[in-house]
Amino acid sequence: MADFYALYKSGLKEAYPEVYAMTRLTEVTAIARVTDRFGAIPYSKVDGTVTGSYPYDSQQDVYSLMFLKIDTALDLLKAHVQANGSSSAVGNYDCVYGGNCTEWIKYANTLRLRLAMRIVKADPATAKTQGEKALADDGGLLSTAADVAKMSIYAGWNGGTNDYDLVAGWGDTRANAAIITYMNGYSDPRISKYFLPATDASVAGQYIGLRIGGDISAGAHDTYVGYSNLNVNGAFSQSASQLIMSAAEAWFLKAEAALRGWANAGDAQNDYEQGIQVSMNEWGANIGSYLDNSTGKETAYTDPNGADNSSPALSTITVKWDKNASDEQKLERIITQKWIAMFPDGADAWADYRRTGYPRLFPVVVNNSGGTIDTKIQIRRIPYCSDQKTQNADAVNAAIQKYLNGKDDGGQRVWWDVAGKGNF
Repeated sequence: MADFYALYKSGLKEAYPEVYAMTRLTEVTAIARVTDRFGAIPYSKVDGTVTGSYPYDSQQDVYSLMFLKIDTALDLLKAHVQANGSSSAVGNYDCVYGGNCTEWIKYANTLRLRLAMRIVKADPATAKTQGEKALADDGGLLSTAADVAKMSIYAGWNGGTNDYDLVAGWGDTRANAAIITYMNGYSDPRISKYFLPATDASVAGQYIGLRIGGDISAGAHDTYVGYSNLNVNGAFSQSASQLIMSAAEAWFLKAEAALRGWANAGDAQNDYEQGIQVSMNEWGANIGSYLDNSTGKETAYTDPNGADNSSPALSTITVKWDKNASDEQKLERIITQKWIAMFPDGADAWADYRRTGYPRLFPVVVNNSGGTIDTKIQIRRIPYCSDQKTQNADAVNAAIQKYLNGKDDGGQRVWWDVAGKGNF
C-alpha cells in the first residue's frame, strides 16, 4: 500500500486523473486477492495517517471500500473520455491497456461484477445492487478476446521473464490432476495451450497432472518431473503477457447473474456458451463441436507412480447446456467451465470453489493440518503472515479473536464463505 499512497499523495489525481483511476483499480484488484486469502486485513488506515499499529477492517468493510473506489475510478475515467477521448497521455506506461480508458471502464465494471458475485451468500442485497450496477453501466463489460486484461512483460520485470515461465523453470510445479481430468474428459482443445504432454515413460505423450496434497514420499520428487508442465513454448513463454482478467470470466459472471435473476444479465445459456467461445478465442483454440458435447465427463485419475494418489471421477457434469437441469446443476456447469477458462488465475478460481463448492475437486491425499482443515472441503483461508504477528501483534490478535473464532488457521472461513448456506 505504501507505493500506492506515495502516488496518491504526489498530486497524481490532479495532474492525471485517468491514471489515478487506473491505479485505484489496480489497488482494488490486489486488495481483493489479499482479503480473499486472509479475511479481515488492515486497509482503511493504511494510508500514512496512522503510525505504529494498523487496525484491521472486517472483510465486509473492505468490500464496501473497494466498491466505493471503483465508483471513484469510473467517474474519473468517464470524465476523461468525455473531455479527451479514450487515450491517456501516459499510455506508453500502461502495461495493460496502453492508456485506453474505454477498456479500463470495461475492466472496472467487470471487477465490480466479480466482487459482487463473491459476496452473494454473505450479503445478497448488496451483491445484487452492485452486480446490477455493473450490468447496467453504459461502459459495458469485458466481452471479446481483444478486451482481455494482460500485463505486458518488460525488461525490468524479473529480467524480462514471465512469472509462470520462471516458476516452471524451477522444476517444482506440475499440472494439477483435477484440471487435466476435466479437460481430458471434455476433449478440451485448450489443453495443449495450457500444458505440455508428459515425458514420463509410463505416460509419455499424454496429459497427466499431480493430485493436490499427493503422497510423494521423501526423495521421490524426480518421479514426477516427467508429468505435464505449463506450456512454456507458448502462452507461458518467457516474454508472454500475464493474465489479469479474462473476458470469458465476464460472460460466466453474467450467466450466474442470469441464473440468480439479476437485471440486464441476459440469458444464462447464451452467456455460458459465449463464455466458452470467448475463452477459446483468447487461447487460439478451435471450439469445433465442444458446445454440443453431451457425453464427455471428468475422467478418473490414475497415477502410474503412486496408486494411493489415484481416484475415481467426482463429477458427472457435461459441457452441453441442459435447459431442464436444476439451478444447482446449471451453476455447477457454469462454474466448472469458468474454472477451466480462468486458468491460470488460481486465486479467483479458489474463491469460486470456496463460495460455490464447484468444480468438484479431488480432496488432498495427505492432510498435515492436525485436524484444523477439513480434507473434503479443503483449505478455506491462509493464516496471517509472521511479519504481522511480530510488527502488528495487538491488531492481528484482536482480528483473530473478533473475526476468526480465535483461531488463525486454514480451516476458518472468510466473511463471504458462509458455512451451511446453499447456493440458492
